[in-house]
Amino acid sequence: MAPVRTVVFDLDGTLVDTAPDLIGALNFVLGREGMAPIPLNSARNMIGAGARRMIERGLEADGRAVSLAEIDRMTANLVDYYAAHIADASRPFDGLESALDDLAGRGYQFAVCTNKLEWLSKKLLDELGLSGRFSAICGADTFGISKPDPAILQQTVARAGGELSSTIMVGDAGPDIGVARRAGVPVIGVKFGYTEVPIADLKPDLLIGTMRDLPAAVESLTSRNTIKRSM
Repeated sequence: MAPVRTVVFDLDGTLVDTAPDLIGALNFVLGREGMAPIPLNSARNMIGAGARRMIERGLEADGRAVSLAEIDRMTANLVDYYAAHIADASRPFDGLESALDDLAGRGYQFAVCTNKLEWLSKKLLDELGLSGRFSAICGADTFGISKPDPAILQQTVARAGGELSSTIMVGDAGPDIGVARRAGVPVIGVKFGYTEVPIADLKPDLLIGTMRDLPAAVESLTSRNTIKRSM
């Protein structure tokens, strides 16, 4: 029996445009500390490595040094505020739901592998009405490991009931490309996400500029993998 074909997605900057609410939470915390807000456009690339790293980057942008205990406190404040405002302005990227419908109709299942905390990931997807589409939603705290460690992808796929040999990763930044490469999984990069290094420079197997292009890209990589396995 053929294994279930699985498409695993990053969350922030890939499935959902979460920048407005994440940066809103960051600026709330920075404002409480007497720091100036960071404009949304220049702060988008601060996203993707977790709440603590966002705080560290915000402090670096202000040129401020604080103790580890202060960073811990600010990170906790950010998570609390963000949880209360997680879907105020965050929305799925254009074309996502129709792409998922298309791929589900072709027999694919879906999972989320993110460096966001699992409970925040589930809360966000619940509020957007998307949770039911995913066989597994795994975050940095689910297994105690983060991307690009391949174990987080391996265990996410296992939890979804899939196999790595029939998996494709979709993401917007270095940790996504890195986790796929280390796990031996083909990867599709999206051009509309949050990344300090241009996604094309990270050399994913395919690049898409809109979620409307996702079904064709997934089918292309699936065909390539089928041909390789039959050779």
